[in-house]
Amino acid sequence: MANKNTISSLITMTTKHLGPGSVCPPLDEGVLRCYSMKYCPYAQRTHLVLAVKKIKHEVVYINLKTKPEWYFDKNPLGKVPALEQNGKVIFESLVTCDYLDEVYPEPSLYPADPWKKAQDQNFIELWSKITTALYKLWFSKGDEQIISRACDDLKAGLDVFEKELSRRNTTFFSGEKPGMLDYMIWPWAERLPVAQQMIGDICAMTPDRCPKMLAWMDIMKEDSAVQATYFSPDTHVKYLMSFIKGTPDYDMET
Repeated sequence: MANKNTISSLITMTTKHLGPGSVCPPLDEGVLRCYSMKYCPYAQRTHLVLAVKKIKHEVVYINLKTKPEWYFDKNPLGKVPALEQNGKVIFESLVTCDYLDEVYPEPSLYPADPWKKAQDQNFIELWSKITTALYKLWFSKGDEQIISRACDDLKAGLDVFEKELSRRNTTFFSGEKPGMLDYMIWPWAERLPVAQQMIGDICAMTPDRCPKMLAWMDIMKEDSAVQATYFSPDTHVKYLMSFIKGTPDYDMET
């Protein structure tokens, strides 16, 4: 399904995730660099925007468990994603994505109407209820009480988006092509099957309960930017299991 060759000519990247003792690769003037981690959903947001806008850039992967000392000079929080160009650095996924949308305006990913743009930003924030529920499920360690509460929260969160997609009566949340709202929530939609594989049937997204969201997920997988950043549920499970064990395998074979 994933066609990562579609934008490969626009990207250069480090082959391994850099950790302590490493040296920050030199950055040529004018080159845009994205600091990332291969399996980070927040970094995937930025990669999606870079892909859909076909922005030439390079990627430096960061080991988030044992971070390189020099990276804190770039981002005091030590998190990804971050963007660097001409000695200037910005970080946080939404900040980097909004910046890219302003500096590289084609295609525009937000509605032109300020009210509709603000509504989409509200829904990006509302999606955090779903991400919180997913993380609780992934790290529940079999605790049935945690799983039950997280499943309820996940269903309630998905119901909000199912209702909104029905209200908009469009293929994507942004209309007839994906926009910022679609791309900002996609990384966790891509990982929804992971909870299913790790825990079992959680009945959060059934055809009866979420027909619009399921159709949205299917058609999002056909988008070239999604295909360029996509990993299968099996790959996500493999990475998450290594993370839960305390030895995240950032450079595993995929």
